[in-house]
Amino acid sequence: MIVTTTPTVEGKTISAYHGVVVGEAILGANVFRDIFAGITDIIGGRSSAYEQSLAEARETALRELEERAVAKGGNAVVGVDLDYEVINNMLMVSASGTAVTIA
Repeated sequence: MIVTTTPTVEGKTISAYHGVVVGEAILGANVFRDIFAGITDIIGGRSSAYEQSLAEARETALRELEERAVAKGGNAVVGVDLDYEVINNMLMVSASGTAVTIA
C-alpha cells in the first residue's frame, strides 16, 4: 500500500476517495519510566531507547491507518500527517490521511 504525505501519487490516477482514516498509538507512563531508567543513553545527547519507542508507536499508528484504509476500500492513503501529543504523562502518536483507490 502506498502511504504518502503528498496529495497525489505521481504517475497514478486517483479513481475514488473513501474518506479520512486515522491510526493512533499511545505510550503509557511505564514506557517513560523504562526509558529514563536507561539514563546512560541520554548522556551522549540522544536516547536510543526513547527513539525506538517513538519509532514503534509511529509504525503502529501507520499500520492502523493502512488497515482502516483497506476496510474502507482503499489501496493507498494520501495527505498523511503525523502528530505527537503528550496527554497526562502519555505520548500519543496519530497518523491521519485520506483513503483512496489509485489505478
